[in-house]
Amino acid sequence: MRVQLALNVTDIDASIDFYSKMFQTEPLKVKPGYANFAIENPPLKLVLFEAPDAGGSLNHLGVEVETGEQVEAAEARIAADGLATSGVDATECCYAAKTETWVEGPDNKWEWYVKQGDVEAPVFVSMSTGSSCCPGD
Repeated sequence: MRVQLALNVTDIDASIDFYSKMFQTEPLKVKPGYANFAIENPPLKLVLFEAPDAGGSLNHLGVEVETGEQVEAAEARIAADGLATSGVDATECCYAAKTETWVEGPDNKWEWYVKQGDVEAPVFVSMSTGSSCCPGD
């Protein structure tokens, strides 16, 4: 399990260069206007979205887990504590097939997810709900 930090950046190439040097690791995936890093130390999933008008702002936060069962357990626990979730969905979003749930905090959205595989299409809309699967898009 690791925390995910998704940032809006004004220049994807400059940001890739900066974070590659800062964390001494290359991105795991780079697509037009998008990059993600699987950083080992500290354990962090860093996701970058090119957003020239919103650079420097938080896109969303998340927790990447290893199994769909962990997503379901987190969603059940969060819902039992009285927080509204999106439910558990199978989606294709942010160049990945995922099982995920979303919970909206007072100021930010959080995603609990497991990546099932890669997809080539730049999908940023949930296949099951039709709404943005990456807040800020």
